[in-house]
Parts: sequence; structure tokens; C-alpha cells
Amino acid sequence: MTFSDALGPSCALFLDFDGTLVEIASHPQAVVIPTGLSATLARWRNVLGGAVAVVSGRPIQQIDGFLAPLVLSVAGVHGAERRRADGSLAWHPVHPMQPVVDAARALVRAYPSLEMESKRGAVAVHYRQAPQLQFLCLSTMQAAVERSEGLTLLCGKMVVEAKPSCTSKSLAIDAFMQEAPFAGRTAVFVGDDATDESGFASVQRRGGIGVKVGEGPTVAQTRVANPMAMREAMERALERYTERRA
Repeated sequence: MTFSDALGPSCALFLDFDGTLVEIASHPQAVVIPTGLSATLARWRNVLGGAVAVVSGRPIQQIDGFLAPLVLSVAGVHGAERRRADGSLAWHPVHPMQPVVDAARALVRAYPSLEMESKRGAVAVHYRQAPQLQFLCLSTMQAAVERSEGLTLLCGKMVVEAKPSCTSKSLAIDAFMQEAPFAGRTAVFVGDDATDESGFASVQRRGGIGVKVGEGPTVAQTRVANPMAMREAMERALERYTERRA
């Protein structure tokens, strides 16, 4: 089954952001929002009765800023913060972060090509401008995480991130699927990174569909080539739905 075929009025649609809805940029704030993206997402929200959510490593506030004026359900910081369809917020407890904050700051001071990103309950070090520093970032942040209670290290595309151990994209999707308007629908999760694999596994365990954007090994059942192809598939499925209704 293709991604376009998986989309329909009975699904619940979960979407990663970077590398899925938008192309990955040189640094987190440099992403370019494609023309018409918010309108396409708004149309899908209407078709699905509100059952559309962004599930991202970014904070909710950043997602809102990129998609404004559209306001969707969002799981931010890998599920550490979550806005339900009714607008209410759920927050996971924040663990002390000083060892990882200190380690990240030391890396950035020593290597200015690195970028530190602080979030509520998480700290990320991006090495997109210095891929040769991957092992150093990984080993330094892992050592800091091991000195911190309640944290784990997550490795994504050109980034390592210390985050709460009790959160993940799969758990965030599971929480949404217990609530209206997501409950009772077929879950479809689209993502591009190793950080999305738990989400693919989660939706497929419950009879849904995981969709991998781009290359690389995956447990997802289907794949699209890149974010542009993913957006085009969403638009084609909307056109097909509109024609059937007509």
C-alpha cells in the first residue's frame, strides 16, 4: 500500500516535521516552509475531523510559529509536551539537566561550528556543520547523560539529544490514540529519522501504517522519496477524496 492509498477519512494522521513536512536545513531555525503546507494540513484536519497531529522533537511553540496561523494537535520534544485536540496541555516532569547543559556548552565553546539547542526537559547538540565531530558529540553527551537521573540519549540526523527517558514519539502517539478525535481510527505515522522508528512500530502494532520518508533501514511498511513527494501524495489523496465526495 502506498502512502497516498493509506490516507482516507477513517485514518488518524501523525506527522514528523523536519525531514518529513519540510526539508532539513543547515540549522534548526533556517527551515523553509513550503507554500501551501499549512493549507494542506488544514484541509486534512477538516477531512479527518481534527485527527491530525505533528509529532516532533521540536517544542510546540516552534511548530506553531512555523505553521501559523494554523494550530494543530502537537507532541513536542519527543512527547515531553503534548497539546491535545481540545487545546489542553500535558507536560511530563522535567529532570535536572545541569550535567548535559554543561557538556553541551563546553562542546559549543570548543567547536563553534556546533549548535546547542535548549528545550524544556531536553538539550540537543547539532553537528550538521561539522559531521566529523559526530563521535565526540555522541561520547561527550552520553557520558553526561550517564551522570543524570531520568535522561536518555537520542541520536538523530546530525544531532544528539538528551531527553526524558519516560517519553518517546511512540508513547505520544499511543496517548493521542486514546483520546477523541483519534480514538478508533487507523493510525498513519510519517517520519524520516531513526527517532521515528518507535512511532512506526507503535502504529503498526495497532494495525496502522508507518511511512518512511527518504532512504535508510526502517520497520515502516511503506516509503516515499522525500518531503516534496510526501506533500504531493497528501495533495493527491485530497483531490481523490474531493472527487469521490462530488
